[in-house]
Amino acid sequence: MNKRYGWILITYIATLLSGVIGGPLLIALDVPRDKIPGLWNVISFSIGLIIILWILLPEFRNPAHREERANFSRTLGWSIIGIPLVFIAQIIAATIEMQYLGVEPGSKNTKMIVELTLSVPLLILVVSVIGPILEEIIFRKIIFGTLYKRTNFVIAALISSVIFAIVHRDFSHILVYTAIGFTLSFLYVKTKRLIVPIIAHVAVNSTVMLVQVVFRDEIQELEKQLKSIELIIGG
Repeated sequence: MNKRYGWILITYIATLLSGVIGGPLLIALDVPRDKIPGLWNVISFSIGLIIILWILLPEFRNPAHREERANFSRTLGWSIIGIPLVFIAQIIAATIEMQYLGVEPGSKNTKMIVELTLSVPLLILVVSVIGPILEEIIFRKIIFGTLYKRTNFVIAALISSVIFAIVHRDFSHILVYTAIGFTLSFLYVKTKRLIVPIIAHVAVNSTVMLVQVVFRDEIQELEKQLKSIELIIGG
């Protein structure tokens, strides 16, 4: 791993742990306590992304293996295909968890993020866009990419995806996160373009945010109506 990637990993880890400093700082600024976690995530992840993109700037200007990268039409095609692929991988993994491992549906990590977003709506930008970009740089480009040069696809994808799952700290659904990471690694290998897994990742996270936050009230009302209809039919 080159020195540039080392600094990126340090920046990412510092971003994840920065709440130790950011929390007391926002308290000192009289920010309401219920808004501190969400607000600091917005600040820290935004700064982290800017720093990491600045570190990667030379590589963006002169990308390695330019000739191996997918052309525009192939990139567009895999970007479109990649979105349902990630959803399918997630559904299959969740079904295995429920049917064979006895894992209850619902994610504690997602629930926590939704609660923070309801308190700090700007967090939607972090969850839907900034977070996915950061994670694809870290887990696909750096961790997976470095391992892939030394091993094979399965080993590199498995290790990077498990680390990806662990970082989300939702251990009951580690299979789901691993399956998502594996699929995103596949998209990266097929095109040699990081933008493809980024698009898929952004699409998945944005869909979750739309369902859980933006249209939360409408969906809850629809669920109530469907339950009423079921009761009427059943009666």
